[in-house]
Amino acid sequence: MKSILNIRNTSAVILVAIFAACSSKPESKTTQLETMKKEQAELSRKIESLEKEVAKENPGAVKKEKMKDVNVVSLTSRSFDHYIQTQGSIVAIDNIQMSAKSAGVVTFVYTREGESVGQGQIMAQIDNSLIARGIDELKANLSLANTVYERQKNLWEQKIGTEIQYLQAKNSKESLERRLATLQEQNEMTKIKAPISGTIDAVNIKVGENVAPGMPVFRLVNTNNLKASAAISEAFVTNVQKGNKAIVTFPDLDKTITANVSFVGRSIDPLTRSFPLEIKLPSAQFLRPNMTAVLRIVFRTEPNALCVPVNVVQEINGEKVVYTAESDGNKLVARKHVVEVDGVYGSTAQIKKGLKIGDQIITVGYQGLSDGELIKL
Repeated sequence: MKSILNIRNTSAVILVAIFAACSSKPESKTTQLETMKKEQAELSRKIESLEKEVAKENPGAVKKEKMKDVNVVSLTSRSFDHYIQTQGSIVAIDNIQMSAKSAGVVTFVYTREGESVGQGQIMAQIDNSLIARGIDELKANLSLANTVYERQKNLWEQKIGTEIQYLQAKNSKESLERRLATLQEQNEMTKIKAPISGTIDAVNIKVGENVAPGMPVFRLVNTNNLKASAAISEAFVTNVQKGNKAIVTFPDLDKTITANVSFVGRSIDPLTRSFPLEIKLPSAQFLRPNMTAVLRIVFRTEPNALCVPVNVVQEINGEKVVYTAESDGNKLVARKHVVEVDGVYGSTAQIKKGLKIGDQIITVGYQGLSDGELIKL
């Protein structure tokens, strides 16, 4: 009889449990996950506590855990630059396409491509034979006019002769002087001279060819007067100013130049939504116009920034993490720190939040670490 009652009671309990399970709303996966995490954390704390108690009672009973080898550096403060990086090109400030001032046939070309010339140096000569003969003729006439003028002047000073004779001689002399000056100026225009000092980059004429004003004959470049030019996104219009420090790098040559921003455009290009920027460069033998360069424009400098190697900052579950070495009793363990990175410069990252001066940053062996894992130096 008791067995039958027990069976009936058990059946009733089971029915009540089934009814309760059917009537209750199932938990969401998120809630279940949070519950499991809490249980796991509580279980881990209990296991750690029991291990410590067992280790004290019987040191040989607890299996020695494996420790990972790491290297660390102590975190200190240093100066850190925030910059904008873009690509630009080298431009010659003095890059001149020369042309002749007068028309004619080229009789001499005195220079070749690649040669250096000084300002005012004659580079080519246009036929000036007719002008030269005109100058010789005027010089002869002017010599006679000067003699006549001097004699008329002496006579006029002695009150001999008429004033009109003196004035006519003076006017004749001065007229010939003006005509001679005009011819000499025209003669100078037949000489193609270098307007600046520089290197001849192109020669577009040959002896015997006809040239005319506006026709390109030489290209002259001053390679000692160069600038780096680039376009900067309008998003940085308030960051970039004239005088900002700039680092110009030439990746193909593995060379770097430090200079300052010399010009910042005031208007935004409506098509590219950018503004122009220029950096005056110092003279250097390896620089050439139209070279490609990487420009880093420094717009802010932190004098006391916390900086770590950029490779130790790991992306884990959408968070930026840095591991440090910390003491836990008589053990050394890895501790995970969620950090906020304020900027990256080359191989260095500035940490805004999450670390402090003196932290022992793990720089070798940080891959695959977990929070609380035993480590050794």
